[in-house]
Amino acid sequence: MEPEPPGLVEDPVFGIRSSFRREGGSLIVDTWIDPGGGVTAHVHPEMQERFETIEGTAQFLAGRKWQEASAGEGVLVSPGTRHAFRNRSGDVAHIRCVATPPSTLEEFLTEAAAMSRAGRINRFALPTTPAAVLEIASLARRHGEMVVMSSPPRLVQKLMIPPLARLAARRAKQHA
Repeated sequence: MEPEPPGLVEDPVFGIRSSFRREGGSLIVDTWIDPGGGVTAHVHPEMQERFETIEGTAQFLAGRKWQEASAGEGVLVSPGTRHAFRNRSGDVAHIRCVATPPSTLEEFLTEAAAMSRAGRINRFALPTTPAAVLEIASLARRHGEMVVMSSPPRLVQKLMIPPLARLAARRAKQHA
């Protein structure tokens, strides 16, 4: 396997490292997935993602079906489709995602990885502390047009995130 480039955004909870570059109207995300790593299911209401395995073997969820993809193979995820990726092999997998339009995907992934490194989220993308609940609500509010988690149900997210995000903003002002 080729060595990973320097300066990757590391998410230790999900066992991934990513780099980002913009190309035309798309964001190119190269991700290295550790054995056992991967992301939880989510939806991009208006974003299409084209995934390709560059090296190794990865599995992709699109809708309800997992599909294994070796180097040169991939999957197209249409807007509004529940999806995820994971690595069930014994070796690191390198995948590439072309996200169109790019929206705030890079910012979201960078902020979520920082929360992971700080121990604020667990493997199920759930907060680990009461303060992390507010931080996740704030993150979800900032990026809610771009990404929606599969759980809890979307209605619950719509009802709970705005008041929690407002509370997070008030607390941030009090501590500033």
